[in-house]
Amino acid sequence: MSADCGSCLAKYILCLFNFVLFLLGGVVLGVGVWYAADSASIVKLVHTIENTQGQKLPDLTASAYILIAAGAFVFVISFLGYCGAVRESRCLLTTYGILLVLILILEVAAGVIAAAYKDQATTETKGLLKATIQKNYTINENDSVTFVWNHLMAQLRCCGVDNYRDFGEAEQWKGYTQKVVPEACCMLQDPVQDLKPVSSSCVYNPTEGNSYMMKGCYQALGDWVNKHINIVIGVGVGLGLVQLFAIFLAFCLVKSINGYFK
Repeated sequence: MSADCGSCLAKYILCLFNFVLFLLGGVVLGVGVWYAADSASIVKLVHTIENTQGQKLPDLTASAYILIAAGAFVFVISFLGYCGAVRESRCLLTTYGILLVLILILEVAAGVIAAAYKDQATTETKGLLKATIQKNYTINENDSVTFVWNHLMAQLRCCGVDNYRDFGEAEQWKGYTQKVVPEACCMLQDPVQDLKPVSSSCVYNPTEGNSYMMKGCYQALGDWVNKHINIVIGVGVGLGLVQLFAIFLAFCLVKSINGYFK
């Protein structure tokens, strides 16, 4: 390839960018595989770091497979970009660029569809979230779904998807306890450290004065997004621009290589 300044710059930026992503993807993939294969050692490590010996961490095996999928995806894409730039391979760079274009198109399409069918998307999303409570929320706080819901409600100060009534349909929770709402729906002494309610009677006799029983997490999450809308938009636009820049560099490099072989 001709050693013109623009081509060299595109090559080294692509190499650096994809090398960083390659390392990050590898780390995420490695952690996911480690957790899936030997979760006990991960739990022991977390206990050692946080000095929480004696506390049982939730079973988040499903999260391990999400990490594996996400890590592998980033790993493969960045591998194509890095190797394509280093080896000056038209095939690898073209594949890399096309994949980034497809990802960008899917992201834009998802946003357009969500905006065009906002009401339907809201209904479907709420239905999926309620199904996780109805089918998977349990009295076992170390269950992965229960753990996620409890911490989501504690941090957002909400209860259920729409309100506390969602837990009346929780098949693995309602029939095994006399509680009206989980502890996470109550006003907590320390939402970060534990799920200990300010009022001990809250779980049996919740009111709007001692709990967030009438505030659904779907609304709470929407309020959080609206409050931080500038950050959300900035992150979305930033990611889009980074992808466009990578696509531009990849195809510029392919064109430069084509010109050289001609």
